[in-house]
Amino acid sequence: MSPDEVTRLLPPWAVVGPDRIAHIGRVAAVLEGWGAARGTAPDELARWRRAAVLHDALRDADEAVLRRYPPLPDWPLKTWHGPAAATAAARAGEHDRGILDAVRYHSFGYAGWDDVGKMLYLADYLEPARPYERERLDAFAARVPAAPRTVLREVAAMRLAWRLRNGGRIARETWEFWNSIAADASSSSS
Repeated sequence: MSPDEVTRLLPPWAVVGPDRIAHIGRVAAVLEGWGAARGTAPDELARWRRAAVLHDALRDADEAVLRRYPPLPDWPLKTWHGPAAATAAARAGEHDRGILDAVRYHSFGYAGWDDVGKMLYLADYLEPARPYERERLDAFAARVPAAPRTVLREVAAMRLAWRLRNGGRIARETWEFWNSIAADASSSSS
């Protein structure tokens, strides 16, 4: 999705700079590519696109703006943009619970996600401008259309392992997300 198209689709309350607009466009393009490869229905693909546009709509907002929305005192400030954007979108008339949950929890994971949340989580992390482990991330991204559940589990495990190695706090939502996809793997193999 081009920067002009992202800019046109962003809500009036968005606070994003040019780099964030480019990131949102890449995330949307990744989702559109996966959707085309999977034969995703147009209405579902439209949900993915809306989630992509909204997920970082307040990523460049300062703390004062983020505090206009219900704060999350147990989450780091740099992750408040998701819940704030979900709240702003709901106030502006977005009623699709799947989109709102995708936007709210895209930094952590969420056990209650439908496909829009899972696909946004993957696209946000695997988008082609992420500078680290590019070859590995590209390999994951290439496998998503054929094996989204498997790749989701692998990416979540990689992100969780990184957090543990670096001594970071693991949010309750992340553990619940991990347990839900681990349970999904167990039930699908039996």
